[in-house]
Amino acid sequence: MIRRAGTAIAAILPAFLFAAALAASSAPEPCSAPEYKQFDFWLGEWEVSPSPGQPDAGKADAASREEKILGGCVLVENYTENAGFAGKSLNFYDGHLHKWRQLWTDSAGNMSEFAGEFKDGAMRFEGESHTAGGKRVFRRMVFTPGTGSVRQYSEVSADGKTWKFLYDLTYGRKK
Repeated sequence: MIRRAGTAIAAILPAFLFAAALAASSAPEPCSAPEYKQFDFWLGEWEVSPSPGQPDAGKADAASREEKILGGCVLVENYTENAGFAGKSLNFYDGHLHKWRQLWTDSAGNMSEFAGEFKDGAMRFEGESHTAGGKRVFRRMVFTPGTGSVRQYSEVSADGKTWKFLYDLTYGRKK
């Protein structure tokens, strides 16, 4: 009886392994759905400057590099200003929540967490920021793709109801 079971297992095992390998090879990549590519317009190397209409418009005072990691599941931002300030963000599509999320931290000890979606041709985030000193503020950001550029516009609120301009930046592709 044991000998027959062993023979049966030996006969079935190759078919099982073949089926498992076939299923694995035809399974889609984990982050290959269109939603995971909605923020790809921000990928690349950029010179960052105040947007037109802002003081020092067009004068690059920062650099940023956005790249995909972890099999295309995460977009990483590497931001550095000429004055020494730097920050990083992790951006990813949360398939469970059906939202984009961004986690930001910087060299001043600040932290932000956002959630949003690609809507009306732009990536739109809302969330809150915490300063190193413990202050909490609400934030909104909009990333709008252009031809060879991305505009990042942000507002801030102490109460989540009254909003004020925070910054307006243009990311221009490095030449």
